[in-house]
Amino acid sequence: MPDPKTTKTRASVGKFLSAIEDPARRRDAREIVAMLRRVTGERPALWGPNIVGFGEYHYRYPSGRVGDTMIVGFAPRSDRLTLYLTSGFARHVALLARLGKHSRGKACLHVRRLADVDLGVLEELLRRSVAEVRAPDRR
Repeated sequence: MPDPKTTKTRASVGKFLSAIEDPARRRDAREIVAMLRRVTGERPALWGPNIVGFGEYHYRYPSGRVGDTMIVGFAPRSDRLTLYLTSGFARHVALLARLGKHSRGKACLHVRRLADVDLGVLEELLRRSVAEVRAPDRR
């Protein structure tokens, strides 16, 4: 089986965030870091060249594939903030309805800027997602 593309690095999260050119995007990224530190109780780490991740867990798919990944993370893209919720969205429909302007993929939540969403709802969504990943029956 191939190695995962996105692995935890020793690169500086602070330097990565400081290099974000757009001041508003840089501010939003720092606010997300603070929120995810509160939610996870973990320090941020850079996963690959541009994903800030928090926590780590070991997974095993029914296919037999195993690996390690972040519990939750985000990437400050040029046009949006992408949050990676390992738990997905199936159990969070009611919160998503109250979140505000966003789009999503299978496990990615996209927002253009934090001002577009309700930060209390976002934090609760992240808190629930982290708890779901950390649940003993998930491992």
